[in-house]
Amino acid sequence: MDDWRFGRGLLGPLKPLLGAWVSPPHAEGSPTPACSRALKPFGKGWVELDARWEMGPRGVYREIALLGAMGDGVLGFYSFTNDGKRSEGRLADGSDVHPKAVAFEARMPAGLARMIYWPLADGVGFNFAVESRTKSGWNRFLRQEYGLAPSPDR
Repeated sequence: MDDWRFGRGLLGPLKPLLGAWVSPPHAEGSPTPACSRALKPFGKGWVELDARWEMGPRGVYREIALLGAMGDGVLGFYSFTNDGKRSEGRLADGSDVHPKAVAFEARMPAGLARMIYWPLADGVGFNFAVESRTKSGWNRFLRQEYGLAPSPDR
């Protein structure tokens, strides 16, 4: 995909993710709800992620994260969710999924988790997955495909 080009500097790997994106639910009654993700610059040296999971009668599950330089200068994130949880993670290797993958690892109460973004094979957008580390490798428990969100101006 031609649009999947990294920019310069520490935030360069996030360039292809900037914008407003949407992933529909996989099927009626699917355990994977519709989700929107908006990534935009936040001041100098940060990117803001606003993710909204449409959970039907249970309401909206929301995550706000800031991505930028961690204390040691490595690209990472600080994440906060509306159920009171928070996490932080760092840029990691996702080349086992795709050569241009952007991956982050975070130490969670249940163990090591990984979030991975990689380009769609046939268009503008990206795949997103969440995995947990097991003794035998990575266990994927969520995968979504994101396309551009409809513009509110249309």
